[in-house]
Amino acid sequence: MQAISKSFGGIPALSEASLEVMPAEIMALVGQNGAGKSTMIKILNGAYVRDSGTIEFDGGPWTAGSPQQAQRAGISTIFQEINLIGYRSVAENIFLGREPRRAFGLLDWKKINDEAAALLARFDVRVDVRAPLEHFSTAIQQMVAIARAVSFAAKLVIMDEPTSSLDEAEVDVLLRTVRQLKAEGVSVLFVSHKFDELYAVCDRVTIMRDGKTVAVTPMSDISKLQLVASMLGRELDEVAKKGATAFKGGTGNVGGELLAAKGIAIGHLVRDANLDVRRGEIVGLAGLLGSGRTETARAIFAADQRAAGDVTFDGAATRFKTPAEAIAAGMGYCSEDRKSQGIIPGMSVAENLTLALMPALTRSGLLDEAKQREVVERFIKEIGIKCAGPNQKIRELSGGNQQKVLLARWLCMNPKLLILDEPTRGIDVGAKAEIQSLIRRLASDGLGVLMISSELEEIVEGADRVFVLREGRTVAEFDHENLTEGDIMRAMAHDDAEDRRQAEGASTSA
Repeated sequence: MQAISKSFGGIPALSEASLEVMPAEIMALVGQNGAGKSTMIKILNGAYVRDSGTIEFDGGPWTAGSPQQAQRAGISTIFQEINLIGYRSVAENIFLGREPRRAFGLLDWKKINDEAAALLARFDVRVDVRAPLEHFSTAIQQMVAIARAVSFAAKLVIMDEPTSSLDEAEVDVLLRTVRQLKAEGVSVLFVSHKFDELYAVCDRVTIMRDGKTVAVTPMSDISKLQLVASMLGRELDEVAKKGATAFKGGTGNVGGELLAAKGIAIGHLVRDANLDVRRGEIVGLAGLLGSGRTETARAIFAADQRAAGDVTFDGAATRFKTPAEAIAAGMGYCSEDRKSQGIIPGMSVAENLTLALMPALTRSGLLDEAKQREVVERFIKEIGIKCAGPNQKIRELSGGNQQKVLLARWLCMNPKLLILDEPTRGIDVGAKAEIQSLIRRLASDGLGVLMISSELEEIVEGADRVFVLREGRTVAEFDHENLTEGDIMRAMAHDDAEDRRQAEGASTSA
């Protein structure tokens, strides 16, 4: 891809950017949110039409009229947000649009299910492929998306944040698969903000900034610090001195208790979750995938009804029946899944930002557009949302800017408590620093924050206190002063069975 340019609403997303991937090469593509990575990918796979520039693929000129045409030609794309059909089976999702058939055009269900199971086994995933996809975790759904992309006999596989929903063991499986694809002669374009993954599998790295390609270099020739400096457009000494983020915990002016959740239970997923949040405090909620973190947060916000437990909020015992009641009381909740539970892609930045505030902006069923515009423009400026304007479709924004819009949605409601589930998932170091700094500033102003994060570094850096969940139970609490990644990891992965064996051994000895 050479001299690729693309604008949206007169705002350039790409300015003569370039990208080169060699046969059987794993190329990393990095840059801040808004740098142009996703636009570059969507032009390559036919989702967008470039304004100018040239593309060659597999030895000849290339223009894809659609992602389907790109797939047929050998370019498979796995996007960060899972694009599958939840109510259809795992096998149907893998073979959707190219199902094996028997005589008279009838679907060959045995072949569909057998081949889907065999393909997933290659990724060490063994599930009932006849079951609806929505019955499985986000991690399993991500692995199904990867299996579908690989099954197209692709020459180039584009992976856009493929590990954002995977736990450590599943990441290892994915990276092994990436190496296997390379060994089979398949090229991989690997987009990730997790540097350890890039250094583990990538041969070279292409760095983008402000819609331009600013560097291409072998991974072995650039340090992590140099990589961050190049992405941010900052001097190496400045990054080394200040770091990529100023997100520091233990510095807030913490007040009295705002939220207390005790004995929370939801079916078999959460059995005894306990936590509390004070005013002006950032509380981290850590745990392995499946530990019950999201379920606990949703129960507090009344997105799911708890089977047992008590919640006290702002000094009063509560039993919210709906999220609307929680919002009215002063809670806000940002889901980990921006696409399906956060943004409304076809609506504008202004509409998405003021969605929760809409009742206050209407009178007799009519929207006060001047008041809406005032709110939107204020938060675009205060939070630094990069967009062509309030009327731009939110789907055209980068992930980091979409997340800022979601944060602004709740901030314009003046909440007392903000629940953030993976607030920086899939966001680059620059946008991550901006969002983390904003969270700390909000806490300093007296807002209580409950933050779920799979990144232990983020939890350790940003939280005033941390609660650890394991198998649906709160098993540890740490203050910032006594907090290390090792402590959290040990609490998350501690083996209860081993404890019982040791206790039984001690009893026998006695």
